[in-house]
Amino acid sequence: MGRPGGDEGPERTPDGRYIVVRGRRWRATDPELPDEVADPLRSELGRARSAIGRTEDAEEVRAWRDRVQLAKEGLGERGDAWWEMGPADRAERARERLDRLRSTDVPGRSAP
Repeated sequence: MGRPGGDEGPERTPDGRYIVVRGRRWRATDPELPDEVADPLRSELGRARSAIGRTEDAEEVRAWRDRVQLAKEGLGERGDAWWEMGPADRAERARERLDRLRSTDVPGRSAP
């Protein structure tokens, strides 16, 4: 199971539900999510992970970790297993998590 551009990505279990990184299984992103939802969720996830490494304030780290959680839920990597949900419910969860991320203030920035 490859990725766009010919990159095969990480090893997957035969059922496609998990990726294997250094011998450890991690839940795979829902492969049926449309790019217009999955791409911004991945962007939010990367931004939050990066900020955690640069942030020293404990409250701010907690807020960034909450954003990681929302993004991973939206991608299907946490929360109810995507393969146990119907396609409409999976898409709704992803869109709802993305909407929450977009409507929540970014940690460390003052609201206008």
